[in-house]
Amino acid sequence: MNKYLSFFRLRFVNGLQYRAAALAGIATQFTWGALEILMFKAFYTVDPDAFPMAFPALVSYVWMQQAFLTLYMTWYLENEIFDSIRNGNIAYELCRPIGLYNMWFTRSMANRLSRAVLRCMPILIVAAFFPEPYGLSLPRDSKAFVWFLITMVLAFIVVVAFCMLVYIVTFYTISPMGVRMVAVAGVEFFSGAIIPLPFLPNNIQRIFELLPFASMQNVPLRTYTGDLSGRGLYIAILLQVIWSVILIITGKRLMAKALQKVVIQGG
Repeated sequence: MNKYLSFFRLRFVNGLQYRAAALAGIATQFTWGALEILMFKAFYTVDPDAFPMAFPALVSYVWMQQAFLTLYMTWYLENEIFDSIRNGNIAYELCRPIGLYNMWFTRSMANRLSRAVLRCMPILIVAAFFPEPYGLSLPRDSKAFVWFLITMVLAFIVVVAFCMLVYIVTFYTISPMGVRMVAVAGVEFFSGAIIPLPFLPNNIQRIFELLPFASMQNVPLRTYTGDLSGRGLYIAILLQVIWSVILIITGKRLMAKALQKVVIQGG
């Protein structure tokens, strides 16, 4: 365990060095968040009662989504891992006395978390000072905030576990581009990254909420805004735990199978 903690610390510190990239990301996310909020505002102006979420709650959903973008976006994948599989450098990784799955899982968590730390606070602070209803609102009570933190951690685990499957599939392909494009497009839609799941028809929403993608950003963001609470929240947390276990076990088994016969491409 100590070796993985040390590896996590090194990757985390290394990720904190990219301050210029963080500033560019903050500017981009502020712009994107503002455009998204203004787009929804146009629809709410026509008929505010036609939507399942109050506009201030939706605004908080968008700002929290932008603040923690690197935690939950599946398109944020490490090219270094893909390249190591394609060019043969994975042979060096296999020589290390550590589990490859655990190492990649640890480095993915560290890289995402370090970038989120650099970006989240400026976005949250500035968004909190925006005038109503365009600013970030606080959770309705401390209990909701605690549940938000719990769902946030579980969603983070689900995202990293899913991305591990994308990395592992690359063992069976020549190029990872096709897998990445399909995986990212699917997750963006099914996780509520484009349109929050409550905006979908009820029958479709109930199906989507059972998928692993809904256990990603959908649950913590809706918990923060108060859209998800009570029995629905408990079910969502249970699904997060279940999908975390399923994805991790599946990833480890696929990794073990892939490493039984590794074909080094390049080298």
